[in-house]
Amino acid sequence: MLDHLITHDDSLRMVPTDRNKLTAAIGQLHEELRALPEGRDPARARVLTRWIGIGQMCLGNHEEARAILRQSLDLAAAIGNTRAVVATGLNLGDAHRYAGDVRTADALYRSALNTARNQHPELVDFALQHTGKHLMERGDLADARAHLQEALRLRIAKEDAGLVESTQAALVRVEMLIGQADASAAGGAVPRQWSGQWTSWLQSRTTARTPARWAEDFPNLRDAVRGLTAHQRVYPRHLRDQSFPAELIAAMAEESEKAVAADGYLHNGKWNAAVGDAANRFAAQIDLAAVVARSTGLEVEQPHTGVYIDYEEGQFLDFHVDESGFGEANLILCLKHERPTGQSGVSTTVFINADGYLECDLGVGDCVVFDGALTPHGRTPLSPGESVTLISFGFRARDQALRMLTNLPPVPR
Repeated sequence: MLDHLITHDDSLRMVPTDRNKLTAAIGQLHEELRALPEGRDPARARVLTRWIGIGQMCLGNHEEARAILRQSLDLAAAIGNTRAVVATGLNLGDAHRYAGDVRTADALYRSALNTARNQHPELVDFALQHTGKHLMERGDLADARAHLQEALRLRIAKEDAGLVESTQAALVRVEMLIGQADASAAGGAVPRQWSGQWTSWLQSRTTARTPARWAEDFPNLRDAVRGLTAHQRVYPRHLRDQSFPAELIAAMAEESEKAVAADGYLHNGKWNAAVGDAANRFAAQIDLAAVVARSTGLEVEQPHTGVYIDYEEGQFLDFHVDESGFGEANLILCLKHERPTGQSGVSTTVFINADGYLECDLGVGDCVVFDGALTPHGRTPLSPGESVTLISFGFRARDQALRMLTNLPPVPR
């Protein structure tokens, strides 16, 4: 309807080919919408509101775009058009992303992708494309590339040259950003590609899913892991009895539950959600930098980032190393651990170090500090009836030299 008036800029965002013509076309759609008998043709109203919203988004009128795209999404849901729910949900996600509302955009993209996978496989490539662009802008380049590569495979199978070209353009931009990140990391930070390759190597040789395999697996990992962990700024430390105020822990647990329910997104097999006021109050009242320094000897700044993590029955986190952006020290604090009765074992946070596997059974108020960029870590599967809620904080070393890593061991072959 407005396709001929819309193109993409260098960052792959939609922009008008001719601003005046697009504005006039949106005005005509508004006139048609106003002329519809109220409540008589919701299907046509849905189409008109969707395209008006897309046009307003391209013009940079974010508030108007979000309001009318929400109206279009509600109409799609009301008439039971789940295909339109997916498409309009992606458009509304774009509108929130363009306006800088990352949390709402993330929730909309995840919902649309989930619905597409379950009900409309013909739309999965579109959902992957939009989600991939979102992840790219958010800086989650590895996940962005994975989403876009899956979209490309689907679009090649569709034999639609225009769609294939669009996804290829997005992949070119992701690869460029990854290259830039790796180049900037050459001065000392851990390159994203290096971290991803180490993670792939670890997961090809062992898994957090099956602890029974660990004794058998470790001899094949020993030398490589020793070479990796020799560079650690922080060795894993399980901290108990920190005497954090119980009311602050409870407030974060409650906030996490609501955040995951409203805006949570699946990441590496568990639920993540953005932190909010309760977490910020905790970080303001507790000198977490001092906790890290006392336990590890590493002087760090106050946490610069945090995320809620929620595990449900059967979920686990396989062994990996983090990208360096999270910091030189990570602190994971347990907010809730519901343990099933009658079960012989529970889920634990687990590390691979120079001597083998280290499991930490975190109770409420317990925490563990480690160097996530250089310490392979994960979580074993949750038993039936078990659930775990955590918050993870990232810290930067005060000494700039400790942020710089050189002579890192190559990924084993």
